[in-house]
Amino acid sequence: MDLWYTEKHSENVGITMKVTETLFSGKSEFQQLDIVDTLEYGRMMLLDGLVMCTERDEFVYHDMITHPALFTHPDPKQVLVIGGGDGGTIREIMKHKKVELATLCEIDGLVIDKSVELLPSMACEIDGNNPRVKLHVDDGLAYIREHQNEFDVIMVDSTDPIGPAVGLFEEDFYRLVFGALKEDGIMIAQSESPFYHAEIQKNMYGNLRAVFPIVEMYQAFIPTYPSGFWSFAFASKKYHPVKDFDRKRAAARDFYTKYYNEDLHLGAFMLPTFAKENIAAK
Repeated sequence: MDLWYTEKHSENVGITMKVTETLFSGKSEFQQLDIVDTLEYGRMMLLDGLVMCTERDEFVYHDMITHPALFTHPDPKQVLVIGGGDGGTIREIMKHKKVELATLCEIDGLVIDKSVELLPSMACEIDGNNPRVKLHVDDGLAYIREHQNEFDVIMVDSTDPIGPAVGLFEEDFYRLVFGALKEDGIMIAQSESPFYHAEIQKNMYGNLRAVFPIVEMYQAFIPTYPSGFWSFAFASKKYHPVKDFDRKRAAARDFYTKYYNEDLHLGAFMLPTFAKENIAAK
């Protein structure tokens, strides 16, 4: 019998793919975690039945949540990742030699453990062997309350605003992030699909503008995410992602990026009209 996974993106639209094997299925105190093997996209992580990452296309998401901020900030030494238990974001951060310490604050230790075991291409830097990486299993909100004025960059690598991630889209959380950043800090957060999550985006960007003086959206194309058209929020105390982008440093990088490059960095902030209108400041 063929086994197929299907995720609904709306009442009438979704994505489906053939599964060859279930590698892990279990429930933590926070969520249902499944890791399966697929013919088309390799190993795939699901949280509460929704696609988080696949071996085939994870490079897009992890490149784009990481490198735009780290090539805009002139000296990113201390970086915090909230969520991101699969390890892909930390893997990309570690490519930047300027970063002295990257802290991963993930609420669900099961996600970290199973990623290290079953998704080593992503979790290669969170196996406990890198002295530049600190793992902290905790609620991100609680963690940043205790770590104010500490980070150059904070990346919110969260799930959709359901379950344990609901608070990561609210103004009170962004104020905590603002306080946890140094005086020239940058925050990046995944910000859903312009096609399917317009209301979430409108509220999210309104909340961000109530806190940060510089707020911009940028885009990436991720096949297994709803519509394939995904977005990220760039919120900053000082640096603008286009005007202050260090193009020369990005072009001279000494590591490989499969999706990100210095031209794409600028183009990613050029949004289609409907997406710009939806998040426009009122």
